[in-house]
Amino acid sequence: MVSEPLPFEQDIHELEVELAHLETTPDAEGTGETIKKVRRDLVALKKQKYSNLTAWETILVSRHRDRPQFLDYVDMVFEEFVELHGDRAIGDDRAIRAGFARLDGQKIMLVGHQKGKTLAERQQCYYGCAHPEGYRKALSKMHLAAKYRIPIVCLIDTPGAFPGIGAEERGQSQLIATSILEMTKLATPIVCVVIGEGGSGGALGIGVGDSIGMLQHAYYSVISPEGCAGILWKVATDESKPRAADALKLTATDLKRFGVIDTIVSEPLGGAHRDPRGMGASLKTHLSRELRGLVSQTDEALLDGRYSKFRRMGFLA
Repeated sequence: MVSEPLPFEQDIHELEVELAHLETTPDAEGTGETIKKVRRDLVALKKQKYSNLTAWETILVSRHRDRPQFLDYVDMVFEEFVELHGDRAIGDDRAIRAGFARLDGQKIMLVGHQKGKTLAERQQCYYGCAHPEGYRKALSKMHLAAKYRIPIVCLIDTPGAFPGIGAEERGQSQLIATSILEMTKLATPIVCVVIGEGGSGGALGIGVGDSIGMLQHAYYSVISPEGCAGILWKVATDESKPRAADALKLTATDLKRFGVIDTIVSEPLGGAHRDPRGMGASLKTHLSRELRGLVSQTDEALLDGRYSKFRRMGFLA
């Protein structure tokens, strides 16, 4: 049972509360059958709700406070993670983490956004909004991996790059652009997955790869629905935000259809926030499969395929 149900999950939450109560009640005649019925009803309700999510509801799921984050997946999916710090210039941005790890015995370079769980962690991580030094750190570690042809895995989860004056003064847009350019030239397999929010340039800064995936209830967009609503209709309201989300075509299904992503990674019924371990297992299967298909390719094939993939995006003819 989640700590905070979303607005459209209220009836699901009520059934979960009822089930939890029944399972902790001393055995009585008929209790077992009642539990079975409530479980069946709960599964059916989750299927009905989550197979018909609107774009705005998908946004809410992607931002859920219980949704697994980068460091959760480090514990659930990877082994022997050794974090590497600093950008060799200014500092160590905690919104982006990077380090060596192993996936099914394969050494990799793991890079990703971390939002934080508590208020203190979120403030330290800037809610997953990286500064220029974060992208500089990520690119430095990716260059290190490419030097030894160690595959790179990027887990994307950010509302966007940090929008502060200091970040802009230190070259935020330039660092993101440089990172995009350099990632197209790294001669090693790169697998990217949007695990929650995929916000604009903040996501693209570590989002260029040979395989681009999205979790089923993640989103990937040039701007947040709130930002879009504010620009188009001057105010972000309960009416304009869902309207903007629909117009942006930011769900995994939309982006798979447009060719922006390659794969949709299925989430457990009811979303990753209801079953983090199940989500971790699903993500591990996806990453292992993608890497197996890439490590045997030549550098030339990887670079040509990666370049062609991104050049094709946006062509309608």
